[in-house]
Parts: sequence; C-alpha cells; structure tokens
Amino acid sequence: MKSPEELRSHQWYGTEGQLRTWSHNARMRQLGYEAEEYRGRPVIAVVNTWSDINPCHVHLRERAEAVKRGVWQAGGFPLEFPVATLSETYQKPTPMLYRNLLAMETEELLRSYPVDAAVLLGGCDKSTPALLMGAASADVPSLFVPAGPMLPGHWRGETLGSGTDMWKYWDEHRAGNLTDCELRELQGGLARSPGHCMTMGTASTMTAAAEALGMTLPGASSIPAVDSGHERMAAASGRRAVELAWSGLAPSGILTREAFEDAVTTVLGLGGSTNAVIHLIAMAGRCQVPLTLDDFDRIARTVPVLANVRPGGRTYLMEDFYFAGGLPAFLSRITDLLHLDRSTVNGTLGEQIQGAVVHDDDVIRTRENPVAAEGGVAVLRGNLCPDGAVIKHIAAEPHLLKHTGPAVVFDDYRTMQRTIDDPDLNITADSVLVLRGAGPKGGPGMPEYGMLPIPDHLLKQGVRDMVRISDARMSGTSYGTCVLHVAPESYVGGPLALVRTGDLITLDVQARSLHLHVDDTELERRRANWTPPPIRYERGYGALYNEQITQADTGCDFEFLARPGKVADPYAG
Repeated sequence: MKSPEELRSHQWYGTEGQLRTWSHNARMRQLGYEAEEYRGRPVIAVVNTWSDINPCHVHLRERAEAVKRGVWQAGGFPLEFPVATLSETYQKPTPMLYRNLLAMETEELLRSYPVDAAVLLGGCDKSTPALLMGAASADVPSLFVPAGPMLPGHWRGETLGSGTDMWKYWDEHRAGNLTDCELRELQGGLARSPGHCMTMGTASTMTAAAEALGMTLPGASSIPAVDSGHERMAAASGRRAVELAWSGLAPSGILTREAFEDAVTTVLGLGGSTNAVIHLIAMAGRCQVPLTLDDFDRIARTVPVLANVRPGGRTYLMEDFYFAGGLPAFLSRITDLLHLDRSTVNGTLGEQIQGAVVHDDDVIRTRENPVAAEGGVAVLRGNLCPDGAVIKHIAAEPHLLKHTGPAVVFDDYRTMQRTIDDPDLNITADSVLVLRGAGPKGGPGMPEYGMLPIPDHLLKQGVRDMVRISDARMSGTSYGTCVLHVAPESYVGGPLALVRTGDLITLDVQARSLHLHVDDTELERRRANWTPPPIRYERGYGALYNEQITQADTGCDFEFLARPGKVADPYAG
C-alpha cells in the first residue's frame, strides 16, 4: 500500500516550499475546496462520456454522481472530467473515425492532471475500447463502469431488440408487408430508456469483454442502465477506485496475454459482435500483447456459443441475460477455457465468478445444448482477402455458408443506395453483393455499411439473406451472410479494388476461404490499370487519421499510438 506521499497527486499538492505547489493549492481554494478535503487523499478522475445527444450515455451524469459518492465514502477525492462522446446513433460518418481520438484524449488527460486512479464511464460501441485503450497507455489505476443496456422494446405484443428488429422491420416495410403508419408506431417502441443496445451487439459485446478482461466489478456489464443495481454498482466502483489508487494496481498488471485470450473466448462464446475483433486487437496492441486474427479463429474452434441472445441466439435480450445470472454465470460454464488465477480490479478472475449460478438454462445454455458448437465468428483467408476477413456465421442463413455466385460491384455506399433496387443490375438471390471504398481510409473510418440491403424485388419474393462482401464493418445488432473487414481494403489497392461485376466468388466458411475466380495474370493486368482514389482529407484531424490509421487486421489504431515506447510522467514542480 502506498503512503500519502507516494500518491501521484502529491507532486501537485504536497511538495511544500515550491511555488507551483503553492499555486496549485491556491487554485483549489478558488474551486471552493479546503486542503483537508484533498491533500493526502487519492484523487480519482471520473472520466465521463455523457452528452445530451448520446442516448446510450444520457444517464451517465447521474451515474457520475454515484461514483463520486463512492469515492467520498472510501476517503478519496473525486474530480469529474468530461471527454468526447461517441454516439453510434448520430455521429457521422462513423464514431469509429474518432475512437482513437477519444483514446488519445483519455490517455493525455490521465497523464497530465493530478490523478491517482480513474473511473471510466462509457458503453456505446466505440467508447469502451477508446477509454480502455487510453487508460492502458497512461497506465494509471483504472476501472470501467459500463453504461448498461436499455430496457427491451415492445410493439403489438412483440419484444423488440434495438438494431436487430430495426433492420428486420425496415426490410418488411420495403417488401410491402408493413405500412408507413405501422413503421412509425414501431419507431416509438424500439428504444424505451437510456442505455446502449439491449441485444448482443457491439456495445454489450465490448462491455462484456471489459468485464472478462478484469476491468470492471463482477457482473457490472450485464446490469440494465435504469436498474437501481446500476447506481449501486457505480458507487461501488468509486469505492474500489480509491483502493486501487492506494494499491497501485494499474492496467499493466491486469491486461495480460491471458486476459485478452479470456476476452476473446468470452466474445466468441457470447456470439458477440464482429467489431470486437478490431477493438480487442487494438486494445491488446496498446498493451504490447500480440493478438491476431489467427488467435480468434483458433479460439473459436474451442468454445461453444452459450448465450441465446439476439442476434446470434435470436431469442432473448440483455435483461434476460442479466436475470439469468449475467456474465459471471456465463463464465462459470466455461471455466476450463479461462485463466482463473490472473488479476482483475477485484481479486482474481476465479474470485470474480465464484458462486455464480445460471438461473435460466435457455438464456445461458449448457455445454451439452449450445446455441452453436463453435464460436460465433470465423476468420476467412483467400486471394480476395490476403490479410483476412471475418464473418459472423451464426447470424447467417446456413445454406449460404458455402456459396458461389457472380459479383455485383458497388464502388461506394452512396452509389449502392441509389442503385440497389435497379432491375437493370439483374441481381438474383445467387448474386454476391460487393461494396468497396468503405474501409478504414476509404469510408472514411470504416462505417457500418457491411449489411448491404437486399434489393426490394427480392424482398418481395421472400429473400431475406444474400452473400455480401465489403471492407466495411457492420453493426453488432445486424445479421446475415456478411463478409466484413476485408484486408487490405480497396482504398489502398487491396484485391477488393480489382473485382468486376460478373466475376465469380466462392465463400466457404467451413474451409475458412474467400476466393475470387480470376487468375493471377488477369488480376495483375487489372492492378496495372488501377488508379488510387483521391485523398479524403487535406487538413485537420482527418489528415492525421489518413496518415496514421492501420488496417482492420491490426486493429485500426494510429501507428504512433500503437508503437512501443515509454512516455515520461510530467514534472509537476
């Protein structure tokens, strides 16, 4: 345990005889605090992504107050720091463009202020990895408070899952099976409370990954946003942050190779979002832990999908998962696949899940009755994706998992939107829809365009799934036979840039293969005639992004943030 003089904040407040220290204490009095309120106490940063325009985080203003209450109770001194909010709902072209910006802001904030530990508040898709990447790089004792899933949606006796049922019913409307009035009525029942998506989309997947990594209190990721237990968890996190400040347990002592393997196992066993592949690789990179697409595919073959939660499970939602025992109960069913002796913010992983019990075997399945025998994401290789691609095959129609069809190519998302229903394209159910120009640089930011819409004439014939291939991502709430994250992307001259309408493409998930039936000589001829697209940004953050962003298979981090190397703590004297 540290002494008060060993606290990091002591450099700012406790070094007597220094002008800067005298000034720091004067400014604290300007803020209304007396010295006995903060000197000799751990200073806890409450890093808050709250915003009026972020429905996933709109309740985090109140949760920050609960965290502060816990910090005061444990003898610490809380200070709230507002940071960028990444709203999947509103931010264009995609909040993925700004994940690394929030990570950088979090890192530099924790490094440059008198902070002994941090509580990170977030939950919407990109905020969880961003906050944890920043905390890992700063290596200040930290723990994460997940925003929590919203309440289930309801419409005409049906339970709705945000995102998943949006895609479903929008297609039904396009097929002529749902009126404008019914669609507007459904709009009011889809999202009923604060909190992130209540399906096993990217938000629930990433908060579960944060818990599996050991960066939350036990069970924190499953608690619904508006449940009173969520406020109690926030207060408990504040108390625990003070203890972490005294102990000095930092992310470097938690985010180990074993922790990331367990997080991958958890994501795959939950049937979680394909976005987790990119985020976990980026997070591991910040910790100098090698994690690759091959690790995901290897682990996927060892872990069954046990969470019967939409869209992979297609039945229940996150509130059901919570009442079935939450993530600790889920982990209790795969203990032989986990590293139980590793450290978390609250003891070992084994201690985190000790005594956890599953209360509903249909929500959290047994090993003998899984949703799927293998993990929910597969990694593909082939001449169309030499550096890899991913598919969430448990959310696809089984008959399409081995399929050969002619490509119908779209050069950008706007063109696709404008022309997808054009009968002159001669799209059939056997066609393979290909979208390019939607990767990390081409998107820009790798937007969630990967669930390409099915042409309306096919929807009216009853077609609800087709093979779709892109260098984009897709929402974790989506479903369908969507091959994503094709690397290298088309914008930098990857093979996707060379595909032409009519080329045959074979997808074979069991063989982990994606093959373009064009010989190498013809591909080289096409490459010689390929012209790089224009630069997306000539200045500003976008220019930095374009210069530094890595490809999907390596996590889409900034090269200068991911590289190894130490950063000195600032001199506070």
